[in-house]
Amino acid sequence: MMKNLTIVVLLFILTQGKIKAQHNHTDLATEIDSVSYAIGMNIANSLKSGGIDTLNFEVFTEAVKDVLIYNHVNMDAQLSNTVINNYVSKTKAAKMESLTAEGKAFLAENAKKKGVISLPSGLQYKVINEGNGAIPIDGQTVKTHYRGTLINGKQFDSSYDRGQPATFGVNQVIAGWTEALKLMPVGSKWELYIPQNLAYGERAMGSNIPAYSTLIFTIELLEIVK
Repeated sequence: MMKNLTIVVLLFILTQGKIKAQHNHTDLATEIDSVSYAIGMNIANSLKSGGIDTLNFEVFTEAVKDVLIYNHVNMDAQLSNTVINNYVSKTKAAKMESLTAEGKAFLAENAKKKGVISLPSGLQYKVINEGNGAIPIDGQTVKTHYRGTLINGKQFDSSYDRGQPATFGVNQVIAGWTEALKLMPVGSKWELYIPQNLAYGERAMGSNIPAYSTLIFTIELLEIVK
């Protein structure tokens, strides 16, 4: 009995895969066909970018017809916005929890290491060399050398490799950098461990820094330019 059931399940999986692989597009024979498909694409892309990739398509189609044909809907506009916003928020929170789990685990273990200082914001740092110069304040411009990596060790940026220090405003960088710079005397070299919410958060920075990444920076504060 179990053997027969297993064969049935395998056949079902293979059949479903075959159906998906053989998906064919409807011929767009008329202008309204093309318009209908284009609108469907635009709506789907908008939904996907907003974090919605699962729908009950029968109910979805019913809602479209209720608005366009029958002018009689099953939900008022205010409630529909609330339902969508709640779902998107819940989906976004679940995605963030999944994508930030590795970074949170790294920071929790890193906080136990000798020499690592944890701040209330969640920023962590370790002093490699302590300078004795002035400490930058808001509005000032600084010159630094730095190297940035993901927690897996992959480097995504380095002024050392470019052979030229970087100059920028204290308040023109990610929050983790700004907080650290306002604690560093000139001449210092620190290693920063920056949680995603003090880095780029939900924004991916090209292919080098995925969304919700915890970042590690080695920073040398060379001088306060002005």
